[in-house]
Amino acid sequence: MGRTPLESWNDGAAKQAIVGFVTSAATEGSPGFVAPRDRVAVFDNDGTLWTEKPAPVQTAFVLGKLAERLEADPSLARERPYRAIADRDESYFRALNDQDPDAVASMAEAVGAAWEGTTFGEFEAEAARYLASWRHERFGVPYSGLVYQPMLELFDYLRAYGWRLFVCSGGGRDFMRVICEDTWGLPRENVIGSAPEFAYRDGVLVRRAALHGPVALGPGKPEYVLARTGRLPGFAAGNDDVDVELLRSARFALLVVHDDDVREYAYTDCAERARATAERSGWTTVSVKNDWNVVFTERFAQEKPSASHQ
Repeated sequence: MGRTPLESWNDGAAKQAIVGFVTSAATEGSPGFVAPRDRVAVFDNDGTLWTEKPAPVQTAFVLGKLAERLEADPSLARERPYRAIADRDESYFRALNDQDPDAVASMAEAVGAAWEGTTFGEFEAEAARYLASWRHERFGVPYSGLVYQPMLELFDYLRAYGWRLFVCSGGGRDFMRVICEDTWGLPRENVIGSAPEFAYRDGVLVRRAALHGPVALGPGKPEYVLARTGRLPGFAAGNDDVDVELLRSARFALLVVHDDDVREYAYTDCAERARATAERSGWTTVSVKNDWNVVFTERFAQEKPSASHQ
């Protein structure tokens, strides 16, 4: 395969562990050999593929929609999460940003109702309009400038050794599918996440309020991966506590540690259990500060998402 293309990775223990695992997995007869059919790699999204602070990219899209519904029907303020929006309840939004399962579940229920009856094309067009104008409040760049360049290089490296790549996130599956092909180079069918049921009405598929299965957090992640691929991952990457079960299910687990408050953010909230498990289990940890010589990519910064799947 020649020289490793992980150019944005500093030569250190994390890079060596990745290269050692991937090359061993490709060497038939080695103790670490992974059959080509089992080379499934699964990545979390928020905080693993792009920045999740001060809030995930999707958050304002969802809250804006719910605020519109609340304005149209103030009686919704009796229900969660509308009550939190009306009261500006920061504790709820912190729980949501930290991917607290209860907060995410209540939000997922509200999101299902907000877009009920919408075709997937209509939803994607709405998401694309939002993404085209969205800019990060600190860095001033669009979503495409917040993707981690080292992780895109890791995608390319794994592909070169025959790995099939998937993203599994507690965030909205259909929201991620708007950007997955141009931003990650992943086909839509390789994006797994929380999603609604669909119903066939008057010749078209429309979104239902009901969630299709559990929220893709914690145990829901390996459950979704198994349902989608028929296999558990050989390689998995995440960054916080809701990724622990996914990482435990993989042969090789990679945990991203956010410790660079100059180039990105430094934080430990909702990653304490993940870090403790990583230490006990011998997972490979990636320090943003020490292991990456480049953090963000500007590769797609000037491009706008398209909603061509209507």
